[in-house]
Order: sequence, then C-alpha cells, then structure tokens
Amino acid sequence: MNRPLQGRTVLVTGASGGIGAAIVERLAAEGARPIIHYGRDEAGARSLLARIGGNGLAVQADLSAPDGPFALWRTALEAAGRIHGLVNNAGIRTEISVEASPEDWKAAWQKEFQVNFFAAADLCKEAVRHFKAEGGGRIVNMASRAGQRGYAADAMPYGATKAALVNLTKSIARSFGADGVTAVAIAPGWVRTDMAEAFIAAHGKQAAVADIPVGEMATPAEVAELVAFALRPTQVSLNGATLDVNGGSHIR
Repeated sequence: MNRPLQGRTVLVTGASGGIGAAIVERLAAEGARPIIHYGRDEAGARSLLARIGGNGLAVQADLSAPDGPFALWRTALEAAGRIHGLVNNAGIRTEISVEASPEDWKAAWQKEFQVNFFAAADLCKEAVRHFKAEGGGRIVNMASRAGQRGYAADAMPYGATKAALVNLTKSIARSFGADGVTAVAIAPGWVRTDMAEAFIAAHGKQAAVADIPVGEMATPAEVAELVAFALRPTQVSLNGATLDVNGGSHIR
C-alpha cells in the first residue's frame, strides 16, 4: 500500500474501539504513528496497539474532566515530541427528554458538551499552538449528519455539539490556514458500529437504512479511509471542508 502518512504522528481520541480503532489501523497502514487515546478501555487500546505492530502509543485521559484534554495533550506531546495531526473522534450520545427535571436536563447537556465539544476545542487550541510553532499540522473533527439536519427529540444535545464542532472547524480553517494549520470536519450518518447493531437488533435493519438511498450504513473502514486522506500533507485545499458520509440521506 502507498504510505502517504509515513513519519507522521497523529493523536486520535476515543480510539480504543469502533470508528476510532478503524482510524488507527488505517493510519498505521498508511505509515503514520498513531497515539491511541482511551478513557477506560485500556485492554482495547493495548490490543489495538498490538494489532498495528506496536508502532504507536496508548495514552489514557478522562475527557469528561475539565483538565482531561489538556492533560492528554501534555502527555502525548511529551511522549511523542512532535505531533503532526489531531483527530477528535471521542464522543458520547445522551438521551434526555424535555420532560426531564431541570437538574437532569442541565447535567446531560453539560456532560455531552464537555466530551463532544469542549474537549475537542481544548485539544484544537493546543494543537494549533503546537502546529504554528512546528511548521504546520492537520486537524480532523468527527462531526455528524445530526449537526447539519438536526436530531431526535430525545438526543438534542448530541446534534447541538456536532453543529458546534463543524463551526469550530470552519473558524480554525479561516483563522490559521496561513500558518500551515488546516482543519476538516467529517460528518457521518449511520455507521455500522455497536450502537448501530443494537438499534438493528431492536428495530430491524430496514428501520436504520430507510432514509439512506444507497441502502447501507457506512462502515468504520470507509470513514477511516476518508480521515486518513484528509490528513495527507498534500490535501491542503480541503481546509475548512465538511465531508459528508451519509449515503445521500442528507444532501446540502
């Protein structure tokens, strides 16, 4: 395989399973040295590191804690010396009804924004500073179709965080492109992950793919291939783009 990411170190958050693990494997296949962030699943992170031949690092951090993202960046940078790319993939989806108590409502929104958006913003801040000082770098933010077309009534925080992430990506692209820092958002629809499999088990596949013209969910490998492409040093003009991976279920 062509190795366009040879010699580049890339920090991937939420990387121990699902889409994150697929991203790590693709980056390694294209020559990168991934930094595998995990929150609780150390065994999964270590197993993933072994699958890529040990050519990477595994770093634990709690992104739900206010200092967690900064601690992650400090640890990763100290271990790696130079980071060339950041993939903000970590995310959670909380179900909360408008009938919930004010306390539960606020807690759900605050937790979701901390993990899905504030942590990503903190890491972007540190990445931009590092990239400006070291000759440039790439940021890929994992957004969602939900951030573009809205989301379900019981999961509105998720869609809102992803919309904010798309806007952050555009702001970074406009503000720091001249410094060699590029930012791209990737917005998947349904992806065949454990969450999707649970939905299929409960409601059937047709319910999941009913509004997807191609009739299938994206695979984690499909998304990972696009992430790796966006991280290539040659892809400067992708700066500021939001790349849709939804099978035609939302067309802008």
